[in-house]
Amino acid sequence: MTTQVFQNPKTLYKNFITSINTHKHEVALRLYVILVLAHWAEHLVQAFQIFVLDWPRPESRGLLGQWFPWLVTSESMHYIYALFMLIGLWVLRSGFIGRSYKWWMASFIIQFWHHIEHLILQYQAIFKITLFNSPVPVSFLQLLYPRVELHLFYNTVVFIPMAVAMWMHLFPNEKELPHARCSCAIK
Repeated sequence: MTTQVFQNPKTLYKNFITSINTHKHEVALRLYVILVLAHWAEHLVQAFQIFVLDWPRPESRGLLGQWFPWLVTSESMHYIYALFMLIGLWVLRSGFIGRSYKWWMASFIIQFWHHIEHLILQYQAIFKITLFNSPVPVSFLQLLYPRVELHLFYNTVVFIPMAVAMWMHLFPNEKELPHARCSCAIK
């Protein structure tokens, strides 16, 4: 009897998605949340530097940005993170059921728009073309709100439904519990 050494990429992808939404959902979700919280921490530190310590905005770069200033100014890094968030929300979605699924997808929809804003910024940075005669790349909502405040807003409105979804996922109601695909629920 021979075993197949190489699997079809579609089969590998399907197996991966199934595993991270069933028996490995808790681990995958924890890793995802750790990265999300680390990103949140960076934005909160930057806000603290600006609004509490009264640092000038260009010097307020969060924690990692103090050692690696290019992280804050790199549109590519911001776009990659926005894309990571979007992909994470998408690939982990089928582990959620019922009410938690609805909240998770609300977070996904908001992050989709946030990703579009970063895509617009990335496009401007790559092609050296800015919108609205701006001296620097600018997103649509950045025309109305300063960038730091806008990103705090985006991170908040993406995180709140994500947190609600995770709470409901950990504590499903009696109707949802029998349909759970993973073992994340705290009974």
